Amino acid sequence: MTESTSIDRSTIWPYEEGEPGPFFYARYSHPTGVEAERALGALEGGRALLFPSGAAAATAALLGLARPGQTVAVAHGAYYGTALLVRELEAWGLRLLEFDQTGPPPEDADLVWLEAPSNPFLTFPDLEAASAHPGTVLVDATASTPVLVRPLEHGADLVLHSATKYLGGHHDLLLGALVCRYEEHYARLLALRGRTGAVASPDAAWLLLRSLRTLALRVERQSQTALELARRLDAHPAVARVRYPGLGPDPRAARYMQGGFGGLLSFDVEGDARKVETSLRVIRNATSLGGVTSTLEARRRWEGERVPAGLLRLSVGLEDVEELWSDLEQALAAL
Repeated sequence: MTESTSIDRSTIWPYEEGEPGPFFYARYSHPTGVEAERALGALEGGRALLFPSGAAAATAALLGLARPGQTVAVAHGAYYGTALLVRELEAWGLRLLEFDQTGPPPEDADLVWLEAPSNPFLTFPDLEAASAHPGTVLVDATASTPVLVRPLEHGADLVLHSATKYLGGHHDLLLGALVCRYEEHYARLLALRGRTGAVASPDAAWLLLRSLRTLALRVERQSQTALELARRLDAHPAVARVRYPGLGPDPRAARYMQGGFGGLLSFDVEGDARKVETSLRVIRNATSLGGVTSTLEARRRWEGERVPAGLLRLSVGLEDVEELWSDLEQALAAL
């Protein structure tokens, strides 16, 4: 992104000598979106496509890459909305199979859906085992970003981002992305996006360009703070368990993640998790993650019994570590 980058909100562009040029109708693409896709593609090492949300990108991946009768193997403990989406598409002939991503994918999987790391359980996939699998491998790298891990370099075929989260980073844009290793996948998904009209807005694309300029600085700071908070939470008497790749560390995460372990962690408390989230003063009691402002919430309200009743998900922002720890300490005292 340059200082002169502007938002082109046009929906049509004149034909050139009677023929459509690079841009002709915004449902297919527009200059601001293409510039943002180039920037993200350069970071990931592939060809990027933007969508109106992370869920829209996930839907495009399923419709564009899987066929009726095929099996989609989703990492157990990954973002709960992914499995719900595949189940929604079972009426169109897809089959959902959940598996432990720390080991090899199921042999009969046609599309392998990993998460690096998983949300909210923070497990990290065995990318080497997945890359050896004959099926198409997609890695949701929302929580790590290309600052920490680049799945295409480790054999993945596609990378998915809910760019609303860390890539956007300011809680002010709704955006999704798919980054393709192969031209075949890119062309198929580009055609599907045009037919379904699932194109991102120029304003969201411009905000992404803005945010990518500070992505490395934000992620590195968030990783440092998250590691320190994870260590302190791990020693707190009211905390039963902390999930964070940097504690240990997870050998797979340590192998593939460079420069930190991200700003996302989760921990279980003894007692009513909602007492903690409603006692916060600095950290926002809100959903989503990846912004410059820290957020925390009890995940049982959304995910039901698949998560422990006391599980709290913390997305670390850019606040001072001591300020955040002081807020967590006083909130934990409410238990």
